[in-house]
Amino acid sequence: MEKIKGEKKRTANYGAMEKCRAVLSVWTERRRPAEICKELSIPWMVLAQWQKRAMEGMLQALEPRVNLKRGPALSPRLQAMLEKKRLTIMTGRLEKTLSRAQGAKKAEVKEEATKTGNG
Repeated sequence: MEKIKGEKKRTANYGAMEKCRAVLSVWTERRRPAEICKELSIPWMVLAQWQKRAMEGMLQALEPRVNLKRGPALSPRLQAMLEKKRLTIMTGRLEKTLSRAQGAKKAEVKEEATKTGNG
């Protein structure tokens, strides 16, 4: 997309499926983030935000269901604050775990390449 004087670069609005494909292709190391950003004409920060939201959504979806008949035990504001804090902690832990797994996978690939004489 061409940048016009005084006008910000516009990005297309992508649906959930396109965002999922982009995030999963990065997480599974099938494509590099730079490739995705270039293909979709989005800034790196947009992709980073998609990844963060995907991780938060996954965490939320995997939480046990709350018994809604009893109603919330805490005020909605306090619940939101606690949830935000919990998500921050859990996201950090999952990112570290993902990073370790990706590092192990890269080491495994490198070791295999060395064994076969391709590295």
